[in-house]
Amino acid sequence: MQTYIIYTGNSKNDETSLLLYYQNLLQQVADSDEAPKPVLQHYKRSFNGFVAKLTKKEANKMAGLDGVVSVFPDEKRHLLTTRSWDFIGFPRYVERENSESDVIVGVIDSGIWPESESFNDKGFSPPPSKWKGTCQTSNITCNNKIIGARYYLSFEDPLSERDIESPRDTEGHGTHTASTAAGIPIKKASMEGLARGTARGGAPSARIAVYKVCWVKGCFDSDAISIGSFHAMQHGVLTVLAAGNSGPSPSTLGNFSPWAIVVAASTLDRKFVTEVKLGDNMTYEGVSLNTFDLEGKLYPIVYGGAAPNTKGGFNKDKSRFCSANTLDATMVKGKIVLCEGTEGPAEALRVGAVGVLIQGHTYSDIAFSLPLPACYLQSKDAAKVYKYIRSTRSPTATIFRTNEIKDTLAPVVASFSSRGPNKATPEILKPDIIAPGVDIIASWPTISPISDIIGDNRNLEFNIMSGTSMSCPHVSGAAVYIKSFHPTWSPAAIRSALMTTAKQVSPNNNVEAEFGYGAGQIDPIKALNPGLVYEAYEGDYIRFLCGQGFNATTLQQIIGNAVICSEIAYMTARDLNYPSFALKASRLKQHISGSFNRIVTNVGLPMSTYRAIVTAPIGFNVSVNPSVLSFTSLGETQTYVLTIDGALKKSIESASLVWDNGESQVRSPIIIFDERAEKSQSTKIYSIHYICIVILNLLFYIFIQ
Repeated sequence: MQTYIIYTGNSKNDETSLLLYYQNLLQQVADSDEAPKPVLQHYKRSFNGFVAKLTKKEANKMAGLDGVVSVFPDEKRHLLTTRSWDFIGFPRYVERENSESDVIVGVIDSGIWPESESFNDKGFSPPPSKWKGTCQTSNITCNNKIIGARYYLSFEDPLSERDIESPRDTEGHGTHTASTAAGIPIKKASMEGLARGTARGGAPSARIAVYKVCWVKGCFDSDAISIGSFHAMQHGVLTVLAAGNSGPSPSTLGNFSPWAIVVAASTLDRKFVTEVKLGDNMTYEGVSLNTFDLEGKLYPIVYGGAAPNTKGGFNKDKSRFCSANTLDATMVKGKIVLCEGTEGPAEALRVGAVGVLIQGHTYSDIAFSLPLPACYLQSKDAAKVYKYIRSTRSPTATIFRTNEIKDTLAPVVASFSSRGPNKATPEILKPDIIAPGVDIIASWPTISPISDIIGDNRNLEFNIMSGTSMSCPHVSGAAVYIKSFHPTWSPAAIRSALMTTAKQVSPNNNVEAEFGYGAGQIDPIKALNPGLVYEAYEGDYIRFLCGQGFNATTLQQIIGNAVICSEIAYMTARDLNYPSFALKASRLKQHISGSFNRIVTNVGLPMSTYRAIVTAPIGFNVSVNPSVLSFTSLGETQTYVLTIDGALKKSIESASLVWDNGESQVRSPIIIFDERAEKSQSTKIYSIHYICIVILNLLFYIFIQ
């Protein structure tokens, strides 16, 4: 059965007469012993017609009846774009600077698949003269797009069979992220028809330098993240870090260096849903990336707990989870199996099941790709499926191909995205910002499996993934875009521009507020002209580290030079010139007061006056002194002090400061919290399946040499 639209041309009959006519048409195509089919809806304004569920045979018969002009399926139309860049207001044809091709994006990940069309160098000039890197040409060839490639092995264990000792990517992650940051536009991209559109990176003219440090077994960073990113900052290189995938529990950030941008993941306004239909005509909607089409055919369905592999020593208490080797192939082969555990797809594939339904998927904002028809159902719906299986002697079901629908709540912080507070320095707000990181389509090595399930032999050029490693390259691409217009801007200035121009996110759908989304969702075009920026340089970070109590040995490891903190004026976390504010109280309802010193630099109109606009929760007073800043030239700096005073009534309170000159609104988030915000508010930390497994310490270096 499929939904069809039957167009009957123009008619001057009244609505009642038309409905009777439509019922008559349905009776003519239906079997004589079948109950009359209902008119699901009808049209009477622009044209006359109606909607009904028909078999293919009935639709063909309907098309031949007198008075019927045409019959066509009522299909959900795919969005005509890969969506994420458009969703954040960054269309393909924006104004770009030629200097974008001088920017080099260094991707520290699992390598790259150079044959992907995303890295085609047609029309590219030779690499910029400043480039001093190399290309390790073992099993890989660089070009004018991929201008550098190296690999690093930092562990002694033997490589897996899938690994290739070269910069070539066999895992897929690095190719996906590199193409998201800087891939050229590829038309008609899709994952077996899903997310069809033009796949593109944020900085398509930028060059790519690949550093493969991640292998099938994982990455071994040896504490290089904070130290490496500090040295990058020393050389004017911006580092963009994934926040991590240990959400939704608080204080789970994998990266929180104050000299880097830390990016959380959010949803976009496209959602993948998969429908399941039972033999009793009941339908349920779940999530998955089901590229397989059972064509609506009903198959026998069995509960995993009723099909234990007793010869293997397993009972129903084991087989209900469909763990490895727990199912009896003779009882499951050719059927759809209902499982209670996430191991179900692998076991279902092993025993020859037609499809699998997985019960108890905690979060519904992520879709997974599996090597057979599959759907994750909410527990309540899976319970109804189980009840149906028990109610009839011959239960049947089918799993439909995945559809795309609009998610009107987006952007919402992804369930897996790691949250603040920052464990190292709670009064430095992290993450800094959010970007799309759920169900992102990008290039994929044709040698790499789409999922980690043994037997998945699909070879695709594009894959859909979720994780903060997907949001991270969106910010990297946006940063390249800003740098191409402002080549002299420091890493801190670029970060400031992205944060103070970010789109506000509603705390109503994000209970962790700024600890989930930072300053908000990136807006690359608006970030080109932020008006004011918060600068910070090496000396500022050294004084900050001294204020955090780092000893001379640790400081030398980070900085590379000997530093004696007693000889410099060090600062507290509140005084680091950061574009956001975080104030911690020791307990609820305690009166708290704190001041923050800030310096802003004018990068907008030479002659301009900014006025402070403050929003604060009930019970708090947020003051700014001075409340008016006047500038007479570009590059001029002004200082101010922001003071917060009040008592917390709940564990997290949000406020904001906006400097407004009538043209630019420079917004800084303010969060006030107590120690409860640092403790888990969830009973479990979400465990991401393969499609969401990302390297928590993934880096994106943007080299400006």
